[in-house]
Amino acid sequence: MRQFIQNKYFLLIIISITWGSSFILIKKSLPVFDPYQIGAFRAGLSGLILSFIGFPALKKMTKKDIFWIALSGLFGNFLVVFIFPIAQQGVSSSLAGIINALDPIFTLILGAFLFGIRNKMIQYAGAIIGFVGAIVLVYSSNSGTGESHLYYTILLTIGSALYAVAALIIEKKLSHIKSTDISTGIYTVWMVPSLLILGFSGFFTDIDYTQNETLTALGYLVFLTVISTTLVMFLFFKLVQDTSAVFASTISLLIPVVSVIWGVLDNEQFTIWYALGGILILLSVYLIREKKIPKNSTGSITKL
Repeated sequence: MRQFIQNKYFLLIIISITWGSSFILIKKSLPVFDPYQIGAFRAGLSGLILSFIGFPALKKMTKKDIFWIALSGLFGNFLVVFIFPIAQQGVSSSLAGIINALDPIFTLILGAFLFGIRNKMIQYAGAIIGFVGAIVLVYSSNSGTGESHLYYTILLTIGSALYAVAALIIEKKLSHIKSTDISTGIYTVWMVPSLLILGFSGFFTDIDYTQNETLTALGYLVFLTVISTTLVMFLFFKLVQDTSAVFASTISLLIPVVSVIWGVLDNEQFTIWYALGGILILLSVYLIREKKIPKNSTGSITKL
């Protein structure tokens, strides 16, 4: 097994499959748990698991660093763990996985506008292609389904933009801190609010855990939290450390593919317009990823 862990392609595949499966796991949890319970459970339990690293890391930081840690975590972790389950009440898991790939596009555009980061013309061309793909998805998702479906699609797009804002905060304000300290610090900071939300959500009082359906959904949720959110994060850090941030960013191309495969296997609707929009977004990410991304900005935001 150790030999496999040292293989960069093995790590790439395992991480892509795990993170790409997050959307179907959210879908399978929704029949029993509401979006706020799913989000609070993920953020709260991850914080508990990682706090043994997060607390010592936070103690070494200045108050200014902790402020930026908390702000980055608000945008890139705390809000999005609620946004995606809310949105997946109205859209398929495969579409959620495709729209999630907009993250690098928003990072490029917001980085240029907010921080004056220079990029190559081919990357701006890639961003334009990506937004065309997003427009195709938003338009097609609303076709014949009503305005509420459009709302959920736009909500997913906002979630991807929040990932980008968090990544830019890390790149510009926290580049001097190790990525593992950033991630574990983020989960530790937002652990208490998440557990409070979970407690008031009725997770412990209003759900009948003697039902097989409930236990199955809880199993999906625990796997989503412990494996996808927590354990695989460390494999991602190893991949970045052993290779490069650019190689690791290939995961952004593979996650939508995995999510679509799961969606098809689960008999979700997948139209030609979804395929066209997804292809445009993947082409966009491929063009954008040509520029090397600092390690701290790639490994510190939790991917769903």
